[in-house]
Amino acid sequence: MTTFEQLERASAAKAAMAAASTEQKNRALLAMADALEARCASILSANALDLESAQGHISDVMLDRLSLNENRIASMAEGIRQVAALPDPVGQVLRIVDRPNGLHIEKTAVPMGVIAIIYESRPNVTSDAAALALKAGSACVLRGGKEAHRSAAAIVEALRLGLERSGLPQDALQLVEDTTRQSANELMTAVGLVDLLIPRGGAGLIRACVENATVNVIETGTGICHVYVDAEADPDMALDIVENAKTSRPSVCNAEEVLLVHRDIAEEFLPRLKARIPQVELRLCPRAAAIIPGTPAGDIDFDTEFLDYILAVKVVDSLEDAIVHIGEHSTGHSDAIITRDARAAQVFLRSVDSAAVYWNASTRFTDGGEFGLGCEMGISTQKLHARGPMGLEELCTYKYIITGNGQIR
Repeated sequence: MTTFEQLERASAAKAAMAAASTEQKNRALLAMADALEARCASILSANALDLESAQGHISDVMLDRLSLNENRIASMAEGIRQVAALPDPVGQVLRIVDRPNGLHIEKTAVPMGVIAIIYESRPNVTSDAAALALKAGSACVLRGGKEAHRSAAAIVEALRLGLERSGLPQDALQLVEDTTRQSANELMTAVGLVDLLIPRGGAGLIRACVENATVNVIETGTGICHVYVDAEADPDMALDIVENAKTSRPSVCNAEEVLLVHRDIAEEFLPRLKARIPQVELRLCPRAAAIIPGTPAGDIDFDTEFLDYILAVKVVDSLEDAIVHIGEHSTGHSDAIITRDARAAQVFLRSVDSAAVYWNASTRFTDGGEFGLGCEMGISTQKLHARGPMGLEELCTYKYIITGNGQIR
């Protein structure tokens, strides 16, 4: 089936999804979660073929992103069930205005229609995106990366089975069969068939969508995330946070890529850090290199999303210098300050213009589940319509419903 044919099928199914009751959608989601677990063996077999094909072509951390096991599939199913348990945003009245002329105006949340997602080698995105789009009353068109296509196809087969069992149209969930650039371009330019396009992946994918799409796009974030260790930081807390932010899962967008350390604490902190995370390659500014051994930082190291066990490190003179550096190099995703100084923290939180700013916590919490949104569609780093983790509310638009009794203007 061509991508255009799949888009037409999704578009034909969007009316049924928009009309579906909360009970119908929740019943479908629970059936999808059950089918995902029931098809665990076939999904793992498909994933094993993807991993075999990807060996030697992608890094070990990217292989980890691609890899599935029984626990990860169970977590995917649980994520779907969490979405089912969330309040339905569709139909919520966001604002009521009663005009002097008797008009009653309700600003009401409604589905987007057809939501297309272009993503890379993360099979769990398949179920997360489908669950969120369908609960938000939209049809969902998924276009995954070629490295994970077998895995995604097995997951979608299970999810569509759940849709069928619940009485909602299977065509509301589509996985694009073509994994070449042509299909991505078709989604970017499918005016009239795609109501919203969301790219989830590296900087190249996001840039291509933002620059070339003629449909509506939400820019999701590459994550050059910073942690600033202030002069008044608790060193033990700072070590725990930096280790978690960098090493717990370095291949994700909320992982730390840049560490800034105040000069007053650098000589104490940096040697302890190097001993704490020996598996991480530290790329050091000259001042940091004068304190600990490591790789000299190059011109682009403070502007790189490594997605690996690599951390760029810079010693700064002040809180203000840290804020300036972040303003110049951050992608607006997630940035953190570690300090016991409440005044410094408040200056940082007000001044750093990112979707999520932290005081004494790891950037790894920028996630729909951790924010209580269920699973997420992505992390938006733009400022219009949606910003930060995108849950159900961010996948809706709104319209004005006006009731009158014969008013004319």
